[in-house]
Amino acid sequence: MKVTAVATWFPTEKAPASGSFIVKDLHAIAKAGAKVRLIHLVAPRLYDGSRRVNHEGIEVVRIPFNPFSPLDLARTGRLLPTYLRGSDLVHSMAMSALAPVVVGKPAGMPWVHTEHWSGLTNPDTLGLGLRAARPVILGLERLPDVVTAVCPYLSAPLRTVRPHKPTVEIPCVVEPVANLVERRVLSAPSAPWRLVSVGGLVERKDPLFALRVVQELQRRGRETNLTWVGTGPLESACRDYAAEHGLDLRLTGALPYEGVSRELAAADVFIGPTHGDNFYVSCAEAILHGRPVVVGDAGGHPDYMRPAAGEALPHHDPGDYADAVEAQILDNQHCAGDIAATIGTAFSEDTVGASYVAVYRAMLDGKVDSLREALPSWRGW
Repeated sequence: MKVTAVATWFPTEKAPASGSFIVKDLHAIAKAGAKVRLIHLVAPRLYDGSRRVNHEGIEVVRIPFNPFSPLDLARTGRLLPTYLRGSDLVHSMAMSALAPVVVGKPAGMPWVHTEHWSGLTNPDTLGLGLRAARPVILGLERLPDVVTAVCPYLSAPLRTVRPHKPTVEIPCVVEPVANLVERRVLSAPSAPWRLVSVGGLVERKDPLFALRVVQELQRRGRETNLTWVGTGPLESACRDYAAEHGLDLRLTGALPYEGVSRELAAADVFIGPTHGDNFYVSCAEAILHGRPVVVGDAGGHPDYMRPAAGEALPHHDPGDYADAVEAQILDNQHCAGDIAATIGTAFSEDTVGASYVAVYRAMLDGKVDSLREALPSWRGW
């Protein structure tokens, strides 16, 4: 089975962290038995001149592509048939790859599309440009033979625009942690409480609100610090707020997975006051590290959160978040293994790879209507 993926997000020397979720999916698909290659429609500012590369065993062809250029779209449409030749199917990954496949896919070639975009579920978080483009993108989502979404929260709006075509859920890859670090047993008074978050320093992730929660815990006499893994435009504002209010904030910048894992293992609670996520990978990573989470409920993550994993809150109130953090730390009835077991292998590379290959086989065998029965439960329980 030969699969050619098409994506605009993928690592380059100039952007080594770009599209890491796509790398994980492609490795999972290859491990499940498919022969995988990728057409990377790379932004011109990130193109280093290498047309063909091998990235971690994945064969990659790069085509410079500006998604806002009609000329680039037309040129890419002329090139794609050559690179798709010999493939059993094409698999576009994320919404920015939809239009190029529409104009470049050979007639009759089976088409799977995987969607991650939070703009479909939380349009209020979009800027004016993407908000205006959203209806066009929804129109393009109607066209693939099968669409996979990373969670039921995202599949719901997709099914609305695809009532007669299959939309199924396949999660992001989040591997179980081999050697869990046990949680600290804390009581008041005690050592400082350690909160951690992972994500961009952007309004949607609301790091300033997380600092207000730390401030509220301090007001209650709970010495607390916050470590935030990630970068973004709110970095200066966060540093200023922490300095002004005497809060213990550590910004690590972007870290590789090994660094993220260390920070999660060292923490007592993961805090994520998101205003809109779909899968929320870092939330799942925290749970699989055996750490309880206190997060906003706007997203798909409440679907995989069980009571032992923590709490998803509907309102951004510092007092409510502080109450939830206190409850997770002081009512320490679940060990790290109990928390991690609420997800287990549901999002593992093996589960995700088997799910994608089940979709491919159903398509190639003409059994698309049986997809829901062919797929393992996306939750894994």
